[in-house]
Formats: sequence, C-alpha cells, structure tokens
Amino acid sequence: MTSVARLVAITAALAAFAIPAAPALAQTPAIVNGTLETRVAGSPLEREVAAIVRDVPGPTWIGYTVSAQRRSQVDNCWWGQNDVRVVAPIKLEGSDDLFVLVRIEDRKVDSIRVSPSHCSLDLGGLALHWLTGVSTARSLDWLTTFTTGASARRLENAAITAIAVHGDASVTDRLIALARDGQQRAVRSSALFWLSQRAGDRASRTISDAIERDPDTAVKRQAVFALSQLPRSESVPRLIDLARTNKNPAVRQQAMFWLGQSQDPRALAFFEEVLGAR
Repeated sequence: MTSVARLVAITAALAAFAIPAAPALAQTPAIVNGTLETRVAGSPLEREVAAIVRDVPGPTWIGYTVSAQRRSQVDNCWWGQNDVRVVAPIKLEGSDDLFVLVRIEDRKVDSIRVSPSHCSLDLGGLALHWLTGVSTARSLDWLTTFTTGASARRLENAAITAIAVHGDASVTDRLIALARDGQQRAVRSSALFWLSQRAGDRASRTISDAIERDPDTAVKRQAVFALSQLPRSESVPRLIDLARTNKNPAVRQQAMFWLGQSQDPRALAFFEEVLGAR
C-alpha cells in the first residue's frame, strides 16, 4: 500500500470513530462567561442535585438535556437580566433537544428555566454543573416534585412549563394527572393550559371534566380558556354550547368572552341570535 493510500485509509478510519461522537457533543451546551463541569447522573435527580448543593455553597447552575416537543414554545432563544442570558441565532425550524436549567441559591432551587439546545448560555460568571445520561422519565419525576404545594408558585409554574415541553408521549399523562389531581388551584390551571396546547381527545376530555367538576371557579374559568385554545372546529361549537347551557354564570361569561375573541362567523351568528332574542 502506498503512503498516500495508507493516509486515506487512516483518515477514513478516524472519521468512522468520530462520527458516533457527534451526538454526544451536541448534548453539551456552548457557554460564555462561566465554567462548565460535567458529571454522569448515576442516581435520581433529587440525589444529584442534593450532592451539588451540598458541595457548592454559593449560587450555581445545574442543567441537563432531554428531547423537546417539536414546535414547542421554547424554540427561540430567550433573554434574561439576572439569570442565564442567551446569545445565539434564532433557529426557525425548532430544536430536537431541550436544556433544563436550574439555578441554586442559598442551597436550594431558586428558579427553573428551559432553553433550546442551540442557544449559547451566558452564566454571568457562575458555574454550570452539567448532568449527562438524564432520562425523560427521571426528569419528569423530579420536576413533578415541585407541583405538590411545597414550592413557591413561580417554581410550580416553571416546573409545569418544563414538563409540558418535554418531547415524550408520557407528558400528556403527567399533565392530565396534574389537571385532575393537583392540590393547588394554580397547578391545575397551568396544567389545563398546557394540555390545550397539545390538543387531542384525551386533553379535550380532561378540559371538559374540569369545566364540569372542578370545585374551584377560577379553575373552571381557566379550563374554558384552555378550551378556546383547541382547534376552532372543536372549540367554537363547544364554547357556544357552554354559553347556552352551562349552569355556572362564570363559565357562561368566560365562554362568551372567548367566543368574542375568536372572530369566528359561528360566534357572530350566535351573538346575533342572543341579541335578537332579547
């Protein structure tokens, strides 16, 4: 074999080894103004986070990668002032992966953020402890612990948002469980909103159940809003039915309001009918 041929063969062999490594590299965020420390998440996230909190007394960040819902509401890089700041081009076709980012302050979780994986992270001089090997199920289990009523409302809302944009079929089950069984009104309301973004028969049934059965009027109102977010072919007829027949005046009022926002001809015809009947 000539020296040129040997060089070509060696180059091809090296390329073959390099190709499988690319996905792993894609899981690690690009950072500026901070340091990155990587560790394998070999235990439940609660233990991993607790270990980092124990070892790092000051403010720090913890993060990991999960698959993202396609065309989620975190496709674009977001900006912040006191938290992580993102400087990257906007990816118009969305991200396949999602960064879950948690800020630790005073040895406890202070905030939860999500970011598409193509965004660079400005850490403001802090460290980012990056966990590899975090499964979707482990991520969802840990985030759900913030929805039990023991956490501040902003953490509840942030956790539910992070749950909702995970790209896994089991997310619908999680949101349905939170919408039906959440102890806090805000948790049930937030879960209903995110269910409406997923649509589908199961989400629609859960929204309807909340309108009819949830004991809290504020949750019923949020469920009507969630109903209005479904495709118009489904939402407008059902809003009209609620406005006509529901026994709760707050539900009827909310249905009328969202019908008015829909600008749908069927809603206009309904209003003409109601006004003409007076």
